[in-house]
Amino acid sequence: MTNSKKAGDGITPAEVVTAENMVEYQDSAIVSRTIVSKSAGTVTLFAFDQGQALSEHSAPFDALVFVVDGAAEITISGKPFEVARGQALLMPANEPHAVSATERFKMMLVMIKS
Repeated sequence: MTNSKKAGDGITPAEVVTAENMVEYQDSAIVSRTIVSKSAGTVTLFAFDQGQALSEHSAPFDALVFVVDGAAEITISGKPFEVARGQALLMPANEPHAVSATERFKMMLVMIKS
């Protein structure tokens, strides 16, 4: 049986993949790749070069960060959290948060809209 991707998805259903290999590091950059986009939410992979950051912002939905590689500091409402490979952190809706790569860092961001 052959699987085909649905429009807007970056991953083939019923196929095993390695998240770490689905997005590559680039010097002095943040790279992102959306692998699932549905009305209920999105799953996006990010690769941050060391020292790269997303400035403080908020989102109207809960977002789960799962660290795929490396380490980062995530600040939620002014409180810093050190996260590393294999760890996860829930960023609550409407709370200001920021992400800073303390070393090269990959994360999977699951945005839950409903």
